[in-house]
Amino acid sequence: MWFLGTFGLLMFYGVDQSTAIVDALVFALFFSLGVNMLDRVFGFYIPKGSNNWLLLGLPLIFSLVAVLVHQYLLKWIYSDQEGYLIFLKSHFYLRWAILGVAEVLVGLIAIVVSKLEQQDEAQKRETLMNELSREAELSRLRQQLQPHFLFNSLNSISALTISQPKKAREMVLQLSDFLRGTIQKDHQQWVSLEDDLGYLKMYLDIERVRFGHRLEVEFDISDDTMSMHLPQLLIQPLLENAIKHGLYGITEDVKIILHVFKEQNYLILKIENPFDPEVAAPKGTGFGLSSVARRLFLLFGRKDLLESKALNSLFTVILKIPQQK
Repeated sequence: MWFLGTFGLLMFYGVDQSTAIVDALVFALFFSLGVNMLDRVFGFYIPKGSNNWLLLGLPLIFSLVAVLVHQYLLKWIYSDQEGYLIFLKSHFYLRWAILGVAEVLVGLIAIVVSKLEQQDEAQKRETLMNELSREAELSRLRQQLQPHFLFNSLNSISALTISQPKKAREMVLQLSDFLRGTIQKDHQQWVSLEDDLGYLKMYLDIERVRFGHRLEVEFDISDDTMSMHLPQLLIQPLLENAIKHGLYGITEDVKIILHVFKEQNYLILKIENPFDPEVAAPKGTGFGLSSVARRLFLLFGRKDLLESKALNSLFTVILKIPQQK
């Protein structure tokens, strides 16, 4: 476009066609060199403060040098064309003005593009840092969850070692199977509900060794939910919390019900357990709810996916899991 514009102007001023082509080509070459130079300079360095003069100075200096070299080359090539040489000399400042203005605009555009690229890179770095921070917190929650359950189980094993060594041994084996299947899993891995229920049943086998016939867990699961997915071990801390609430302060058998059903694009899990409202909650209860709520926020950025309520002597936790598309 620069070549065609220059060629057209030269033809308008009556310059010979062959001479106009050479003139326009050389002028376009210097313009292209200026564009590349300014793009590289201002792409890596944005003038600030006392160096702001470079925004105008650098393009004008380059354009002046380019016009001088252009004139010198064409004088050498067309030294025998006196009319063209006069034309070339008389339009020196016009050429400098045109090229200078164009190069200044190019420099400004290069700075704007450079700033936009820097902002984009800064946003990408910030996004990456937030992602790394989120993953680190998810990992920390995971590391908290495993010892939390493990210590409870080891305390129970310790209590059973002398009084009921066979049950203690059974619990050790069940605990080993459970940890083998879960402790090495990626905290971000999504599993099907069917697979997660397998881990839950292993966990409940361990708890039944602890609490015996007093603990009963009923699964009310809709058939169309078995292939739906959820983050691994998201239900287990809620079930552990329900067992604590249900068995603490109650001497008779306790029945915990897990309802699972589909609602629009959500997998809904509702856990119900009885509790004695007149008995203080056991120390440490609540870690399961807080850890699951935090995981949900880190995964989905929402705080409305976990709800808990106590009505009369029934404690209910409702978990909503959006399904990935």
